[in-house]
Amino acid sequence: MTFGSFGRSLVLVPVLLASTLHAQQTQVAPILVSRQLAAQEHLAVGDVVQLAPDAKGEGAQPFRIAGIYEPTPDPLRLGSVPREVRLHLPDLLALTRDAATPAGTEWVEAVNIKLIDPADAERFSRDLNGRLPGVFARPAVAASGSAGPFVVIERFHLAIAIVTIIAATVFLLALTIMLVDERRETVGVLRLIGLPTRRILVQIFLEGVLIAGAGGLFGLVLARVSEGLINRFFQWRYDTALIFVRVTPDVAALCLAIAVPLGAVATVVASWALLRRGALRLARR
Repeated sequence: MTFGSFGRSLVLVPVLLASTLHAQQTQVAPILVSRQLAAQEHLAVGDVVQLAPDAKGEGAQPFRIAGIYEPTPDPLRLGSVPREVRLHLPDLLALTRDAATPAGTEWVEAVNIKLIDPADAERFSRDLNGRLPGVFARPAVAASGSAGPFVVIERFHLAIAIVTIIAATVFLLALTIMLVDERRETVGVLRLIGLPTRRILVQIFLEGVLIAGAGGLFGLVLARVSEGLINRFFQWRYDTALIFVRVTPDVAALCLAIAVPLGAVATVVASWALLRRGALRLARR
């Protein structure tokens, strides 16, 4: 069985030759096995397996499973099962090195470096480029560019959100107009007993704020409850620890900041045309 690799760390692309060798007690190099691979091949910590760099199994070497890890969730790998094996760098080189390649002359195409302070990425890149001619360093954010997959997805979600808010506002305004029209007799009575239009408008505005706030809170509670269900279903479906939905405090605050003003404004706009009518006409007298 051949295993692929997309990870940010060194991952061997080997072939699993022997499943389990419990009887072996020789000193062998340790490796880490992904949870998905361990479950599929029924591997456990302490088992001894053999890995080879090609599908024919030539040059296979024994390794002892020292641990089972959960692969880093990656949206770009959604749908593919991460069957991976991680080795120490010397063991990886000894297993994959060509016989004609002298030890110590191996080379790599790219190296990922994680800084303690991500804000130093630009300064570190400039310093490294100046010290090592022929090496090109740049921050990972700059490498993705403005057309990176996550940037495109974010813009797509923003466009969908804007269209959804506009359509929901039109629907809310139409619904509010119908609800306000049903209260025309009540508004007419209030006008007849002497309440000014501004006083009634303020009362309607406060009612709109209260109803919009209650509706926004209900929506947040529903989203919070659905968050766990959606994550558990898709994590089970794709066998991953990736978080698909997350309702953060910033997202909740933004939702309320949009929902409450829109609800209040829709109520006032729908009521303004009603309040411009005469009191007797509203009261149907």
